[in-house]
Amino acid sequence: MLRRFTQVDVFASGPYTGNPLAVVLDGEGLSTEEMQRFARWTNLSETTFLLPPTTPEADYRLRIFTPDAELPFAGHPTLGSCHAWLEAGGQPRVKDALVQECGVGLVRLSATGDGLAFQAPPLLRSGPVEDELLDRIVGSLGITRDDVVAAEWADNGPGWVGLLLADAEAVLALRPGTVPHDVGVVGLYPEGAPCAYEVRAFFPSQGATVEDPVTGSLNGSLAQWLLRTGRVKAPYVAAQGTAIGRAGRVRITTGPEEDVWVGGDVITSVTGHVSL
Repeated sequence: MLRRFTQVDVFASGPYTGNPLAVVLDGEGLSTEEMQRFARWTNLSETTFLLPPTTPEADYRLRIFTPDAELPFAGHPTLGSCHAWLEAGGQPRVKDALVQECGVGLVRLSATGDGLAFQAPPLLRSGPVEDELLDRIVGSLGITRDDVVAAEWADNGPGWVGLLLADAEAVLALRPGTVPHDVGVVGLYPEGAPCAYEVRAFFPSQGATVEDPVTGSLNGSLAQWLLRTGRVKAPYVAAQGTAIGRAGRVRITTGPEEDVWVGGDVITSVTGHVSL
């Protein structure tokens, strides 16, 4: 069966500078095994499938797959899939306000002149990182505990552990080995710089370490952590992907209830059909 397909570039600052995402616009009728097989074939960090919602509050339902597993939530798939849904003719129930149904429940999005943004979901886990795990993470990054300014769980679905280093330069200097866990590393730029901080995201896959180009879920959870501890003030822009030749830009804002919103530009790169 031919199904509508699009590939988009999320959190892009120009053509082919962000994080690519594959979106199957007609996912209804596919089994979990078929979705996983296709996600493995695309070999992108995530592939998504749009489906009719199962609750009246939602505009659409989304399933998110890495090449290895299904995720309950991820940020760049949320923004990219919403862009693809709107571009394919999707009509939100409420103008400029959308609701996505996914594994973590309902996620709110906004579509305004400033682009798309999603409301960062509540953290599933926060607080101190266990010493044994932190030692393994630090060792895999080729640094010491003394190089870590702060560390916390920043898990909003994928399972992130967040590490704050001395500055952006220290983040860009990392040359990781095989990380034992999904880890996001952040370092602040000097005050007045175009971006507030630099982010890098590493996760283990099939015995190796993969670096994600630009990561919405991690930027959302890092923002919740750094804003709560007073290390940054919103609104601001975060940079990610610099170390691997990308130029991702993530816009962080806060709502009236101090809720965190994660936004960025999405560019359509490929459209067509796939046989699934």
